[in-house]
Amino acid sequence: MSAPQMNAAAAPRLQLQGITKRYPGTLANDQVALTVQPGEIHAVLGENGAGKSTLMKIIYGATRPDAGQVQIDGQTVQIHNPQQARRLGIAMVFQHFSLFDSLTVAENVWLGLDKALPLAEVSRRIEQVAQTYGLPLEPGRPVHTLSVGEMQRVEIIRALLAAPRLLILDEPTSVLTPQAVERLFATLRQLAAQGCSILYISHKLHEIRALCHACTVMRGGRVAGVCDPRQESNASLGRLMMGADPPALRTRPHAVGERMLHVQNLSLPAASAFGVSLHDVGFEVRAGEVVGIAGVSGNGQAELLAALSGEDARATPVSIAIAGRPAGRLSPARRRALGLHFVPEERLGRGAVPELSLAHNLLLTRREAVSPRLGWLRMGRLTGQAASIMQRFGVKAAGPQALARSLSGGNLQKFIMGREIDAQPKLLIVSQPTWGVDAGAATQIHDALLALAEQGCAVLVLSEELEELLALCSRLHVMARGRLSPSLPRQQASVARIGAWMSGLWEEDAPPAAPQAGDQAAS
Repeated sequence: MSAPQMNAAAAPRLQLQGITKRYPGTLANDQVALTVQPGEIHAVLGENGAGKSTLMKIIYGATRPDAGQVQIDGQTVQIHNPQQARRLGIAMVFQHFSLFDSLTVAENVWLGLDKALPLAEVSRRIEQVAQTYGLPLEPGRPVHTLSVGEMQRVEIIRALLAAPRLLILDEPTSVLTPQAVERLFATLRQLAAQGCSILYISHKLHEIRALCHACTVMRGGRVAGVCDPRQESNASLGRLMMGADPPALRTRPHAVGERMLHVQNLSLPAASAFGVSLHDVGFEVRAGEVVGIAGVSGNGQAELLAALSGEDARATPVSIAIAGRPAGRLSPARRRALGLHFVPEERLGRGAVPELSLAHNLLLTRREAVSPRLGWLRMGRLTGQAASIMQRFGVKAAGPQALARSLSGGNLQKFIMGREIDAQPKLLIVSQPTWGVDAGAATQIHDALLALAEQGCAVLVLSEELEELLALCSRLHVMARGRLSPSLPRQQASVARIGAWMSGLWEEDAPPAAPQAGDQAAS
């Protein structure tokens, strides 16, 4: 990939000088300078809480800076709101989606466009862009029926329809498969070749090295350096970002024990017209084992998670067993009493209540601070719990009383993961465990999951990050069109093979029957 050919006389597409933003207890941006040229794909790299998302919101007009100057194409501008940003040719894909659940895909996209454009024409353009860029979407589908990955496609397509001159992408590949990432990269390179400048925020170092022409590294709200990522390694970028070498993931071989989760003959019709039916799903997870489920978003993962967590209690009692107890019709609370804890893929809204403090968000799944006899809430204990989780998992926030919505996506993810891991579950089901977190935090979360398994917890991980699954799991399944593949030992798995199985092609490539974890332990 060659660097964009710049006109020496052309003004930078974006230039920031002295950008400063303070929040109570936090200096989010401290005298930040940033320059992006026309046609340049420019990465902004930093740990969770480094100030990246705040900076992007300032550029997009969603947040006002306390000090500093913003220039677009050499002209100083005051961007008071996103509407003004869009008039200046700036589009943004947020890490946390801004979609109305009750509206369709087309209606959500239409809200950001010229209202003189008929809805039917908006639908046609969505289908055209979706086909062009390999981002399949049904314009008439209600947003509340979409998976997180599909919601992300809506945000990306909405931004592309605006034909932006500056496109800001905040963790755009967090829930995309490798194949979808490659299609997105082709799109971004095409846009850059046409003169569009792209600000690319990601924690995935290999993506930044493959895609970006330049990289600004932030640390503690300040610019720590600027580099050409194509001349760097993952290790050197990690050192720039963290100020030290990224921690290595420690794997610890250990024996597995009794079957904690047993799913057999699980078939459920779709709960909505746009849902995915489950067909004869069967698998197991044993104590001390980490099992992964891969798949393209929208192939039944959300439906399976709802059935496992108790959100959907339509399954037959014996089709889901937890610790040997039939659980298909049990409520989420009764499943927690059996030792099941659960981390949903949608962290803001389902994993945490935005308007509640971190301390009060513990009460969604934890009851230790509630007096068992009188039901009184012991705030001191609750606050202490939250503070302990924040310290253990490096959550950057103003304190246990900070509202969930005030945290960066990565920090909120660390808190939610910490909340469930700290509960010492017997069975932990996690969807997208490291969505939007930096490399150091991802390793920390992976270490915590492996430590849980070592202590005898059964862990089930659903992720679209194949590298993550290959690093964590001893066995993998693939989900496609509501069906689940046979178990595949990690030693027999590869990105190419799993990618093929995501199309449902495992029957032509079935591995030799692998012994189950319990058989291995008994031999």
